[in-house]
Formats: sequence, structure tokens, C-alpha cells
Amino acid sequence: MSGEVAVVVSRHGVDRLRKGHVWVYRSDVRAPSELRGGEVVRLEDERGHFLGRAFYGKTSQISVRLLTREEEPVDEEFFARRLSGAKALRDATWPDPERRRAARVVHGESDLLPGLIVDRYADVLSVQTLIEATEARREMFASLLEAQWSPRAIVERNDAKVRAHEGLPLRKGMLRGSPPGPVEFLEGEVRLVADPLEGQKTGAFLDQAENRIEAGRYAHGRALDCFTYGGAFALQLARRAERVLAVDISEDAAALGREAARRTGAGNVEFLVANAFDYLKDQVDEGEQFDTIVLDPPAFAKTRGSADAALRGYKEINLRAFQLLSPGGVLVTASCSFHVGEALFEETVLSAAADAQRTVQLVEKRGAARDHPALLGVPETRYLKCLILRAL
Repeated sequence: MSGEVAVVVSRHGVDRLRKGHVWVYRSDVRAPSELRGGEVVRLEDERGHFLGRAFYGKTSQISVRLLTREEEPVDEEFFARRLSGAKALRDATWPDPERRRAARVVHGESDLLPGLIVDRYADVLSVQTLIEATEARREMFASLLEAQWSPRAIVERNDAKVRAHEGLPLRKGMLRGSPPGPVEFLEGEVRLVADPLEGQKTGAFLDQAENRIEAGRYAHGRALDCFTYGGAFALQLARRAERVLAVDISEDAAALGREAARRTGAGNVEFLVANAFDYLKDQVDEGEQFDTIVLDPPAFAKTRGSADAALRGYKEINLRAFQLLSPGGVLVTASCSFHVGEALFEETVLSAAADAQRTVQLVEKRGAARDHPALLGVPETRYLKCLILRAL
């Protein structure tokens, strides 16, 4: 294409792309000085051979985010096709046209729309443009999303700290329509509420949605949900368990959970404000037992350097859970720390079971919900681990 700028990728960067990754770091890129960041550029190897087209970032250490490996124009029609492809997956995942559900409808790199996150809460969309290129095109994306989904409002949640790595300001507000206020949606048979403008992330944590529903399938007897936040796991457990204790360190989170329980009619859930580490230890010391336990902590390892400390944290909470679990009891344990890989997480959970002298069945190995697909070759998109275990 005439007028497009070429960026040269080193041999190491080319190997990375050929193995399926879509990022190339600054050290493997040679870019013209006139590039300001946010452009679509042509990628070439050191011999001038075409590699693809990509978003270019001038500030981030990730200089290149691949859009296509084809010789095709990257224009508004291109992005409309990409959004249509992303929607097709969600339509297949949730073929029921029920509009009261919540789902991630664009998952960044995994949908080959790097730096763009879009979550749907019933008839409201919540959007993040996390890199220079999507930030520069946010109005275009808002118009395309409006045409695709016909929402009553589109919220901008660009208050994510990751934008600082791109040199972008933190901001939230409305892209289309009026502030929607809290939005009610269904997760399975449980009625939840998200605030797309003021809530956590884009309004709620959607990547665990299918795991929460599945956890409810195994729930029985006396249940414990640690790091409950707004009680989404607890409310799924409450459908089958006799009683659920839901623990979070935040009074605000517990208040959200109590309101959610009231709304959905779950009278068998009690929300406690406590440090989950301390609470688990105290319950062991008191000789308590639970038939169902959920551990869904926040990311313990946000950097590679914090992985060792994270593993100690995962080991401790899982050890306590195994000590508390009744024979035949079920533990649902999760990690959203990318820097703690799947094998390492499983090894840590096994070590905790061994220290607790428990023999454990692996019933299910799960990841993020299907509306959060991973891209093969890009391990960063495969961050969530969830194990459903049964103590023998």
C-alpha cells in the first residue's frame, strides 16, 4: 500500500511471530523516527519480505502488535469484520438471544484486536482502549460497536493502570448515551448487578463466570467462599449448599454481596469481613470442617519477581483449605496470576494436599470462560487457572 511505513523486525522477532505470538518487543524492532505511535505499519524482515500489518507503539516496550499476516488494507471495514468475527464466537457461545446476560464480546489480542476490551452487561457496553492505536480510534470503535450491538449506552473504562505503560492518561466516562447506573444481569440462574461506570474493572469479573456456575453444580453441605468480593461464587454455591460463609477483607465488597444475596433471594449466605488468610487459619485451629470451599484470590503475582511470594500465598491458602475439607468435600481453587503458570500452580496445590495428608481427585481443569478465548502461541492470554478437586 502506497504511503505506509515499514518497520523492520529482527530475526529473533520474526521467529517469535512465526511461532504464533503477536507481540514484538522494542529490542527486536527498527522503526523510522517519524513514527509517533498508534499507526498501522507494514512489518518486514531484514530482507524486506512482508510479515504482516500491525499497530505500532512508541511508548510501550511492546512496539508491535500484529493485526494480520495477510496483504490486506487495515481500514474501518477491516475492523468491522474483526468485530463481526468476535461477535460470531459469542453468538455461538451463548446462542440464546437473552439480552440480560453479561459477556466479554472483544478480548483484545485473542480476537486479533489488540488493546481493545469490550464487555457487555445486558444492553450496556463497557469499553477499554488500552494502547495508543486503539485510543486514537476509540470513536471509530464506538461507532462500529453501536452498529453491531445497538446498546443503550457505551461506557469508557480507561482508568486501567496498564494505560500508564503506553503513556496514556486514566479516564472514564461515556462514549455513547447517558450514564447507565447499575445494570442487572443473569449469570446462569443467579441475578447479579454491575456498575459499568463505577464498578471494578469494566463493572464485574466476567472471566470466572462459567467456573462459578460449575462450582454451583458441585456445592453441597456447609460451604466457604474466600475472597468473595461481591459474592458471585457464593451465590452460585447457595443454590445447592445448605449454608454458605462468604469472606472478604472489604466491608464494601461484603455490602455488595449482601445486596446481591437479597436481590436473588439467597437467604442461606452470610458475608463476613475478615482477612481470608487469618480466617482460614482460625477455622483450622477451631477444628471446623466444610463440604465445599472456593478460593478465588486476586492476582498474587503481578510481576515475574513476585512469583515466589505468590507461590507461598497459594500454598498457604490451599493447605488450610485441604485441612478444612470434609471427606468427599470439593475444593474449587483458582489463580489469575499469569506469572504462575499452570504446571507450577498444580504443583503448588499438590504440595499443599501432600502436607495436609490428603489424597485428592482432579475432577475438572478449567480456565477462563469461553468468551475469554486464549490465542495459541500467546501464553499471556491464558492466565486463569481453575481446578475442581475432591478430597477422598
